[in-house]
Amino acid sequence: MLLDGVNHIAWISKDVARLGAFYAAVFDAEVGPTRPHGDEPGETMTIIRIGPRTELNIVTIEGNTEPDRQTPMWGRGRIDHVGLGAADPAAFEEIRRRLVEAGASDGHVNDFGGALSLFFRDPDGLEGEVLLPKD
Repeated sequence: MLLDGVNHIAWISKDVARLGAFYAAVFDAEVGPTRPHGDEPGETMTIIRIGPRTELNIVTIEGNTEPDRQTPMWGRGRIDHVGLGAADPAAFEEIRRRLVEAGASDGHVNDFGGALSLFFRDPDGLEGEVLLPKD
């Protein structure tokens, strides 16, 4: 393969501070500073590092209503949800505990054959999934 993973995922949020606090608390993510972004006033971007080479690029745009639009699975547009890879079984269990504690997941683990999967919903309403490949 010519690629070694995902560099970043970008989306629009209404409250980057709340979102950054959630990803830091649950996933030990590193939240960078919020900086102006783009050509329009009222547009910012904050980088949240979620892995050694993976970031969330969170953009806020004054007056943009896209973050309000959350519909059932497969009705959310071209990108439906984000799947994150747990570093190891202990990390998977710790993430699961933190998600349940945060009220972001019921903690149910799905066995999809090749991987264990845990769904969550972040403070913006974006559905996410944490996966642990099975050996």
